[in-house]
Amino acid sequence: MNTEKKAMYKQMGISEEVYEFSEKIWNSLSERFAQIDAVSEYNQLKVIGAMQKNRVSEACLLGTTGYGYNDLGRDTLEAVYADIFHTEDALVRPQITCGTHALALALMSNLRPGDELLSPVGKPYDTLEEVIGIRESKGSLKEYGISYRQVDLLPDGSFDFEGIERAINGKTKLVTIQRSKGYQTRPTLSVERIEELITFIKERKPDVICMVDNCYGEFTEVREPSDVGADLVVGSLIKNPGGGLAPIGGYLAGKRECIENAAYRLTSPGLGKEVGASLQVLNSFYQGLFLAPSVTANALKSAIFAANIYERLGFAVVPDSAESRHDIIQAVTFGDPEGVIAFCQGIQQAAAVDGHVTPEPWDMPGYDSPVIMAAGAFVSGSSIELSADGPIKPPYAVYFQGGLTWQHGKFGIMKTLQKLVEKGIVSADFSRFM
Repeated sequence: MNTEKKAMYKQMGISEEVYEFSEKIWNSLSERFAQIDAVSEYNQLKVIGAMQKNRVSEACLLGTTGYGYNDLGRDTLEAVYADIFHTEDALVRPQITCGTHALALALMSNLRPGDELLSPVGKPYDTLEEVIGIRESKGSLKEYGISYRQVDLLPDGSFDFEGIERAINGKTKLVTIQRSKGYQTRPTLSVERIEELITFIKERKPDVICMVDNCYGEFTEVREPSDVGADLVVGSLIKNPGGGLAPIGGYLAGKRECIENAAYRLTSPGLGKEVGASLQVLNSFYQGLFLAPSVTANALKSAIFAANIYERLGFAVVPDSAESRHDIIQAVTFGDPEGVIAFCQGIQQAAAVDGHVTPEPWDMPGYDSPVIMAAGAFVSGSSIELSADGPIKPPYAVYFQGGLTWQHGKFGIMKTLQKLVEKGIVSADFSRFM
């Protein structure tokens, strides 16, 4: 079988040198992969248990149109999410267009003029800068008289507790904690570290709302931030919890009042959660959620494989090859734009959809520099599917994520290495690394 497999990789454009090097790395990862599978098994049971508790039935898979009154499937799905995240309520809607929209909805519905938003983990993801008003934009929180304060992480990635304590004041209404690294090379926050941060903040201001941007982190651990004191967790359905099947959507899970505020902002005062037709997406939402623990595990395996490949070759990787994993994103720093571009082009060449397309950097809305994105996806923009992207600015790091199957993730990383070899960025002589 190994001969046939090797021949198939050759047919798919993988040289013998890249194949042999990649196989050696893969064969060393069985223990790490077993740990991931154990977490996935736990989370799979958690999802099934929530579905059974809420009596998910065939009728729940049907959609509604128009106003969406009495939508059984929508209301049951939100109860399932609330149980999975151990929260009082949840809002899970196709009308939430993306992760940034979900976060903006949570912020704009729970902050009022005169309030202050605090980020104790440094600069938020690029697309939130215009939501907050760090970069001027119409309709920002800043335009509505909501101020913003930020405390950067310390150089070693730890929390600046003294700075956070000084930043908390009478106006501080909501604290936003970004779990994943975004376009930064800082460590992703584990649930354990998030618990430490929330405990510290709540001891100083118990009534503050602690919101966690949970994008890319769902189902990577057995606990979620809502298990350790987060009042709101927010994410996108075309990332982990959609399992690669959700065609659109976002979720908020948390305290009932916070969710009620968000529902009134999403629809209209007086209407809230009672309206919002689910159309024909509920089947994908339910089945995607069912698959999410397994799909997330495949993405984690792909990320660990990438870290081991590129760390062995001498590139800076975050997380490193041995670190525990708390999201599906793998950062690789090349130090020049050509490495970022070659990596993304390799990912695109591995795609089943649009594999013939060559991605190039472009001025994407919401970003302050050209960005290159590789994503041959069944759902446009889905970053739980095999994808990679990065801003074309120092330190010239690429951010890899996704892979609905481990086999596809493995192939994608091998294609990135092949592309780097072809462009002369990496030598094909791997003997000194093996």
